[in-house]
Amino acid sequence: MSDCIFCKIAAGEIPAEKVYEDDQVVGFRDLNPQAPVHVLLIPRRHITTLNDLTEADEALVGHLFRVAARIAADEGLAERGYRTVMNCNAEGGQTVFHIHLHLLGGRQMTWPPG
Repeated sequence: MSDCIFCKIAAGEIPAEKVYEDDQVVGFRDLNPQAPVHVLLIPRRHITTLNDLTEADEALVGHLFRVAARIAADEGLAERGYRTVMNCNAEGGQTVFHIHLHLLGGRQMTWPPG
């Protein structure tokens, strides 16, 4: 999608502090971190919301979570704990309409979230 900021990051058109990259997924540090470690994981292919996922996307979504676990280990969070979050649509807190998985850690998480 030509006007999607995450598509532009994935394509290398907008700089980001990337921590992971493969043929399906890009991981980069959030510009407005909500925890000491806050990484966003995005598929390279544009998918607007979780509601737009199909059965064909199951492996991609599983890959997002596996990459999150790998990054959590690399960042020293695996044993201490971390949170993964995917928001859907405006009331769910989604502000960029390209699915993305938040990886948050490095501090005690509280429940319930806001």
